[in-house]
Amino acid sequence: MAGIGKTAPDFEDLLPAMAEKLGGDGLMRELCNGFKLLMDEETGVITAASLKRNAAVLGLQDLRDDELASMVREGDLDGDGVLSEMEFCVLMFRLSPGLMEESRLLLEEMLEDQLKTAGF
Repeated sequence: MAGIGKTAPDFEDLLPAMAEKLGGDGLMRELCNGFKLLMDEETGVITAASLKRNAAVLGLQDLRDDELASMVREGDLDGDGVLSEMEFCVLMFRLSPGLMEESRLLLEEMLEDQLKTAGF
């Protein structure tokens, strides 16, 4: 987990198995459900505080406040200090080496097909 540091917990990358079992739409529904579990209900985003309140859901109850804040910073693409649903989903994909590799291979295959269709 780049940017989070040496103290970040190890985790089993379950997203590829979930994607295979649920399909793309099902995986996105599950990621949205995960976001809703972790978000602050008043603001509709994940904050370090909401992550701390709900960390036990992920087995992260032993993480320090600075580690939780670092996790939010890792996925905060627009610099507003919180995670939107889109930022959360992007982060989950980035943290899943298996899904990243599958996505890269699929993109390569699609590009090859396009090049063949175009006569290259």
